[in-house]
Amino acid sequence: MDPELRQSVIPDGDPFVLFEQWYADAHAAERYADAVALATATPDGRPSVRMVLLKGHGPDGFVFYTNAHSRKGAELLANPQASLLFHWKSLARQIRIEGVVHEVDAATADDYFHSRARDSQLGAVASDQSAFLDSRETFIGRVEEAEARYGEGEVPRPPHWTGFRLVPRAIEFWLDRPYRLHERRYFEREGDGPWSDTLLYP
Repeated sequence: MDPELRQSVIPDGDPFVLFEQWYADAHAAERYADAVALATATPDGRPSVRMVLLKGHGPDGFVFYTNAHSRKGAELLANPQASLLFHWKSLARQIRIEGVVHEVDAATADDYFHSRARDSQLGAVASDQSAFLDSRETFIGRVEEAEARYGEGEVPRPPHWTGFRLVPRAIEFWLDRPYRLHERRYFEREGDGPWSDTLLYP
């Protein structure tokens, strides 16, 4: 066996420091490094998954924004347990994050909403996200109505358009290695306690 395969190359320590390193590497290598799969479930266990964009991260959690009336928004409000999965193909790396989700405060949601392009703000106002739509023309018409309504003035954030912060209880780093002898390092903690970590079989 290649001697290099015997050695762990994912360091232990602080998972947030390791996330920062991998996230920076991904931004240097991938066009959509902040795209992440978000998995949610209803209270009775029906799962669903979709891609969202990471808009903030740090020791307090991982932040994304959405319409709370959408399927994912409704599921998060009813069952605030969720998972995130980053997959960076060019780096052959994955990060899985599991935890509890909390809605961000109104000021934080306002700040991010008004940092978006104006057309994105108008689209958020016009969209009944995840509801059935009879035609593309109906949606574009609603966007144009919103544009006419607000003119050059500020577009107010709809109260149901908000952000969520996933506070992690587990973070796993996965690295592709030859012959499927992959490496997985798993971090876990209870509440605000210290992180423990271990390797997992691939």
